[in-house]
Formats: sequence, C-alpha cells, structure tokens
Amino acid sequence: MDNHPALIACALALAGASAQAQLEAPQSDAAQALVMQAAHSALGAQRSGARLEVQVGAPDPRLRLAPCRRVEPYLPAGHRVLGRTRVGLRCVEGTVAWNISLPVTVSLFAPGVVVRDALPAGTRLTAEHLTLAEIDWGVVSGAQSDVQSWVGRELSRPMAAGTPLQSTDLRQRQWFAAGETVQIVARGAGFAVATEGEALSHGVEGQPVRVRTSLGRLLSGRATADRTVEVAL
Repeated sequence: MDNHPALIACALALAGASAQAQLEAPQSDAAQALVMQAAHSALGAQRSGARLEVQVGAPDPRLRLAPCRRVEPYLPAGHRVLGRTRVGLRCVEGTVAWNISLPVTVSLFAPGVVVRDALPAGTRLTAEHLTLAEIDWGVVSGAQSDVQSWVGRELSRPMAAGTPLQSTDLRQRQWFAAGETVQIVARGAGFAVATEGEALSHGVEGQPVRVRTSLGRLLSGRATADRTVEVAL
C-alpha cells in the first residue's frame, strides 16, 4: 500500500492545499481545518472502507520566503508515502524561486489482520486466532488484509488481543534441511530455468543458502518456498 498511486496523489494534493495557508499562518486553526476538509474529500479515491488522515507540519520558523503566486508540491525521491515523511514545496510563480520541505504524517486506516485474543510466543496461528480490524497502515510494517496469509505461521513473541500482526512478529520458516533435494529456479532478465539440486545448508525463509546442481555446480541463492531456492543470474 505504500506505493498506491491514488494515495500518492492524495498526499501531494493535501500537502499542496494546506501549504500556502501554513506558509502564511503556520499555527492557524484555519490551516488545520483546510487539511482535514481536503482529507475527507479525497476519500472517494481510496479503496472501500479506508479512511485517510494527513497532518502537515509547519515550515521552519526561521525561513524567510519571498511571496509566491503558486506553490507546487512534490514527493522527494526515496521518501515513503505512508507514516512520517516529508513533502517538498517549490515556488514556480514568484519573483524568487525557492524550494523547501514540510514534515507530513499520512495515516491510512483500513481493515488489517489482528490477533483476536492474547497469544503466547510459539503459537501456530489458525484462522480462529485472527480477525480483521481497522489499523493504521502507516505505522504497521508488513501488514496483511487477508487472514489466510498468516495461517500456519508461528509467533516469535507474545501478542496482546487486538494487536495488528506484521511480518516481524513471526518466526522465520525453514523450508528444507541440508542434504535435501531442492528445486533450483535460476532467474534472469525475462527468463527462468529450473533444475534439481542438493541443499548444502538449511533453507531458512529469505536467507542465503548454498546448493549443488546435478552437474556439480555450486550456486548461492535464497530459500523462497518449500524445497525451493531462487538464484539470480
């Protein structure tokens, strides 16, 4: 959801709508009201059941900016859209060109998977352990909206009832053991080749692993599924 095009457009629009008001009166209630009004009007572009909230911070009070007839917002390269981020503002119609950034907090409240009741570490999750509830996708890393995506996984730590479930709460899976026969999938630009081989180390989810092909070639890849190793060419 971090790179959802509609969300990017909404975040930029909200920042732009409130930027001029904030530059003129950073602490004004009117600027905050403008942000909230724009946020609610943007909900039509979001998926069903989602609720968007954007809080735009004030510029550095030490700045002395020349008057500008039109301020253009943009998303700086490498900055995430959800959560705490920054939005750039540049003067495109004024006597002096300037370019600044504002702190922005973008919250997207939508259904996500949470644990139904308190659970101890080591619990192997079933569908009965999980339910959907509104969560802030801006602060929950690796969240999911499909209950089945977590079924069968084991918790790496205790969880309180109602806590959003994320990938860091789960133990890494071991897909195979050293010595087992595995499927080696070699991927290149626009092609993939599969062959069998022998695992030379345990295949832990997402971790590097060494394998030997049936022709005796040694390769390094990553364990990605049950008895499956992906090798990048």
